[in-house]
Amino acid sequence: MLTTKNDTAFGHGVPTTGFAHEGTPGASATFDVQRIRADFPILREIVHGKPLVYLDSANTSQKPESVIRAMDDYYRHANANIHRATHLLSERATKLYEGTRANVARFINAPDAKSIVLTTGTTDGINLVAASYGRMVLKPGDEVLLSWLEHHSNIVPWQILCEQAGARLRVAPINDLGEIDIQAYEHLLSDRTRIVAISHVSNALGTINPVRHIVAKAHECGAVVLLDGAQAVPHLVVDVQALDCDFYVFSSHKMFGPTGAGVLYGRKSLLEAMPPYRGGGDMIASVTFEKTAYNQVPYKFEAGTPNIAGVVGMGAAIDYFGSFDRAAAQAHEDDVLAYATERVRAIPGTRIIGEAADKTGVLSFVLDHAHPHDVGTILDREGIAVRTGQHCAQPIMDRYGIAATVRASLAIYNTREDVDALITSLARVREVFG
Repeated sequence: MLTTKNDTAFGHGVPTTGFAHEGTPGASATFDVQRIRADFPILREIVHGKPLVYLDSANTSQKPESVIRAMDDYYRHANANIHRATHLLSERATKLYEGTRANVARFINAPDAKSIVLTTGTTDGINLVAASYGRMVLKPGDEVLLSWLEHHSNIVPWQILCEQAGARLRVAPINDLGEIDIQAYEHLLSDRTRIVAISHVSNALGTINPVRHIVAKAHECGAVVLLDGAQAVPHLVVDVQALDCDFYVFSSHKMFGPTGAGVLYGRKSLLEAMPPYRGGGDMIASVTFEKTAYNQVPYKFEAGTPNIAGVVGMGAAIDYFGSFDRAAAQAHEDDVLAYATERVRAIPGTRIIGEAADKTGVLSFVLDHAHPHDVGTILDREGIAVRTGQHCAQPIMDRYGIAATVRASLAIYNTREDVDALITSLARVREVFG
């Protein structure tokens, strides 16, 4: 199954672009959700005596067998450090690691694999840009522009940066549907705007933001744009060149890969101008006590031994996206989301939070007389996993005047039957709370 021209020493061999997923060469023209579900072992789990219904993929997605197998194969046959040794295991590990980098570049249509920095996740990528690019350019009186839809990880690093630099944080408002007020956003842009940081898709509401327009308007003012793609990449085909963004960040664990791995895409000219984020091994060209010369991009941003197995798993997750038709999968997800929205809206005393015209993957709601945490507890006893709380997006809750929501979030493996199980269990909630 796994072969390379020069390395078959441990039976399988090691491909240079990540462990292959069986069946990836030809994506099906139709979407077979039952075949997809069979790829995810945990979906056969029994929870409190009930079959698992997993509706928490915006928190973290489940993992297909191919990802689990790829990480196991790495530890069994290629476990070594990368870039640091001449022995065969290190060579295998390095091929896998750098193969994933090239795989990521193709996956998001980056112009150059060297524009891909491998990180620990979305949060790490945002902090890298804030701490490196932000500190390099931001001066007193400058402005950073966000929206009310942001995850805490796309708020707090910019607050820290603005406090340190004497800059001002501006926030574009949202309407009652959970959509950015684009006219207000454009009004907030000025010649003082240096950085715009906006989510591609809201983690709390599922809103798909008009990011091409947002990027274009920011560039007219000379601002650099970072897009938080953590919730977009699992659902949408992302082309960073078409988006024309300057930075794009996402996490492996939201897109069927392991935790502790992620991606920062950066415009190469910006990455080359930015100072290192952290110091340590592998990010240097030479070190003396008088002077350190830094490695070339992207390596100057990858200090220390990385999560190699996680990166291998992320490469396998990207390969997995090639095993099904992306357009058919998105149509399936949209159908399940529309069905869930209709069924939940019909429950008396239920209020849906966030009804943007363009959304994906997320249904957030509240029930009269029942705290979301209590709802989540009852659903769990029925085998249904949802997330309850603020979803690391407290400003959104403040905007709607609520403490928390119940969030059912979908992935390609969810079905209308999952929604039916949710609705049946919500009827049990109503029985308990009236």
